[in-house]
Amino acid sequence: MHCPPCQSGTSVNQTTCESNKGEEPTLGHFALVSYISDPLATFLDGLSMELAPEGKPHAHVTVLPPRPHLHDLKETISLITAGMKPFQPFRVEIGEIEIFPFSNVIYLGLRDGSGPLCQLYTALNCDCLQFRETFPYHPHVTVARILEREKSAAAAAVARERWLKYKGPRGFDVAALSLVQHVAPSLWVDVATLNL
Repeated sequence: MHCPPCQSGTSVNQTTCESNKGEEPTLGHFALVSYISDPLATFLDGLSMELAPEGKPHAHVTVLPPRPHLHDLKETISLITAGMKPFQPFRVEIGEIEIFPFSNVIYLGLRDGSGPLCQLYTALNCDCLQFRETFPYHPHVTVARILEREKSAAAAAVARERWLKYKGPRGFDVAALSLVQHVAPSLWVDVATLNL
């Protein structure tokens, strides 16, 4: 099956954001992520909690944004494993704090590593995992989801200040992917972890 090419853009996939009514449209959906290691993860989770205390952060970069219920979990894991075979672990370097214009999501852009992430996305967005995203895939690290534009702008200013003062590593290795499911409001659980 032909897989769509990775496209870079400035908009976040709407399925990753809460709607204007505060609903969580991805409940029950699956996603594929790579978790960020410490000490960077601890810093990012703390920053997320400071900006949006109602969240339950677990710092990561998304490889496949949320998609609807998977029909056969074993088949899905086999497809992911097969799609990952050509890939070796790679490094991602984080850039600066930015805001997606339509969703007001505060995120960290990537200075390096977007290419391999897009290649992974293209390789895995096939067969039962294929899903037409609302917006083009745009690798990033979400910091906070704040619906109101003014509050998001103020929170982004705080995030920029904290990020400027952070003295730890600003990169991480993508060496494993975790299939996760949205099981309750703001709660995603690991279903499987697969090594590159």
